[in-house]
Amino acid sequence: MNKFVFIALLSLFSAQGQEDTKSIEVGDVLTIGTPSAKNYQFINFPKTNFIIKKGGIPNYKELVGNRVIVTEINNAEKGFTKITIKRENGGKFFNSVAVVNASLEKALEKNEILLLK
Repeated sequence: MNKFVFIALLSLFSAQGQEDTKSIEVGDVLTIGTPSAKNYQFINFPKTNFIIKKGGIPNYKELVGNRVIVTEINNAEKGFTKITIKRENGGKFFNSVAVVNASLEKALEKNEILLLK
């Protein structure tokens, strides 16, 4: 009986998490959180050498807390959602990149992207 209750609660919480990611639409505002490793794993920022070649400054600490707007949503294969984001204030990331892609579900799970409520 305890196993049944545990499984029922687990499925309820996992269904709640899926509803949150499906409610994101183009134009929604999100916040960039702290990286899950040394660099962001699920937000696809360019490599440091490409940022420097374009004249940017690769400072990942400045990204934390930035508000971003979802500009495009693509449902990729295997059930994952890829989103394209840009800065809310119209600036560029690292003064060199205007938009970046991210894996929505994984970035939300690792708190690299935070939902505003």
